[in-house]
Amino acid sequence: MKYRKKPVVIEATQWFQSGDHPEDNRDTFDTGSGPFSGEGKIVRYYRTPDLDGQNECKHCSDIMHNHGWIETLEGGHIVCPGDFVITGVQGEHYPCKPDIFEKTYERVEK
Repeated sequence: MKYRKKPVVIEATQWFQSGDHPEDNRDTFDTGSGPFSGEGKIVRYYRTPDLDGQNECKHCSDIMHNHGWIETLEGGHIVCPGDFVITGVQGEHYPCKPDIFEKTYERVEK
């Protein structure tokens, strides 16, 4: 049997750096040497003790320090600069590579 994906309007934001997602609500702290913005609430900082932040990403070749991390219903995922962050039907968020996004979705409004 063949199936067609139901047409659903989604919310999505293209992510390039911490704070890009409109729901991130980053807190700003005074460090004494100037303001510092903490990580986002939707796309968090990418960090792992077993990988140096200067290592190159296997997906996009950018250094890992420039990446984000997002918790999804299936577990955590790396967010590369340029990935789209989609809000799902249950309010969950998940990343989508730009090429997949462009093949799957079309803009309906600005």
